[in-house]
Amino acid sequence: MAMFVLTMINGPAYENSRGRREQDGWEEHAAYMDVLVKDGFVVLGGPVGDGTQVLLVVEADDEAHIRTRLTADPWEPMGILRIGSISPWTIWL
Repeated sequence: MAMFVLTMINGPAYENSRGRREQDGWEEHAAYMDVLVKDGFVVLGGPVGDGTQVLLVVEADDEAHIRTRLTADPWEPMGILRIGSISPWTIWL
């Protein structure tokens, strides 16, 4: 398994007038993310900067594995959150 850094960006259905935890489907999204943490897939995650992006550090076989796991996030088909970028991460320290 390898480490990857992902940016997740707000999708077209993200309502800017509401906070992240106030978006439709928050409970389902949060429960799914908790499973990914419990499984050891998500190592770290949370909003960065002004909160319009989320940073995830994941441990996965490859990019296809990441896309498969995140497609099952309830927010993905709802258009609230989507993958912005995926980069392999070599940790030295």
